[in-house]
Amino acid sequence: MPPEMVCVFPMKKTIVQIYEVQNPKEAEALVALGVDHIGSVLLDPVKLKNAAIRKTVRAIQQAGAKSGLIPLFKDPVKIYHALDYYQPDFVHFCDVLSPFPADQAPVVRESEALLWLQADVKNRYPQIAIMRSLCVPLAGVSQANDIQKNLLRFAELFAPVSDYFLIDTLIGSPAGQSSQPVAGYVGITGETCDWNIAGAIIASSQIPVILAGGLSGENVFEAITTLQPAGVDSCTRTNAVDKQGRPVRFKKDMKKVRQLVEEAKRADELVRQKGCANAF
Repeated sequence: MPPEMVCVFPMKKTIVQIYEVQNPKEAEALVALGVDHIGSVLLDPVKLKNAAIRKTVRAIQQAGAKSGLIPLFKDPVKIYHALDYYQPDFVHFCDVLSPFPADQAPVVRESEALLWLQADVKNRYPQIAIMRSLCVPLAGVSQANDIQKNLLRFAELFAPVSDYFLIDTLIGSPAGQSSQPVAGYVGITGETCDWNIAGAIIASSQIPVILAGGLSGENVFEAITTLQPAGVDSCTRTNAVDKQGRPVRFKKDMKKVRQLVEEAKRADELVRQKGCANAF
């Protein structure tokens, strides 16, 4: 590029989202590293009110980041009570919606209930954004074209009642939901999904799409420069590990998070530079 030509191509900031964070000190440390969205998880509808998680939500908001909340239960009344108590910036619904052709009959029934729930949440809590997970299988799965068509249909259905989509990895077909770490919900697999299908969703979506599934400081640069999602999400691959090398839930490794944030920034800069080159 000639020296007299100045690039004014806008810098795209990829959202960095980290789960599962359950205490305020860890949340504050993540915000200090540059994390934009920080999510917590509600495991038990019977013990709905957790003072530590509520303090975590407030700490995130006071530090200038956005707090998210995943309820791992389906009762709408319990979900409303949780939203009243915690008042997060966004609620994240990650129920498994199978894209496999053989599963579409039960999925239609489930999606109707989830669409109604999200519409009601939007009406009751207009200040709280909604994130909806879309389940993308591992690469190499059979019937990939039909699976992609079903996922694009889900995206079209849920976009009017969602503010973000999150693409996450579905292990196996739903007839085997036990393959998921938390039965009935997608997430925390530590495995990457089919990026070709993910890319088709990102390219066609009417709303911002966050990419999850096995992301870490080692592959997030490739994910951003290849797919250019609105955001990237990490849980399992930025967790601390035990003596056997297994990820420890609800405990982050700050060095891993720092690497992920730095690699996301490096990817954003490369995307900006490519935009400048194309502009000239």
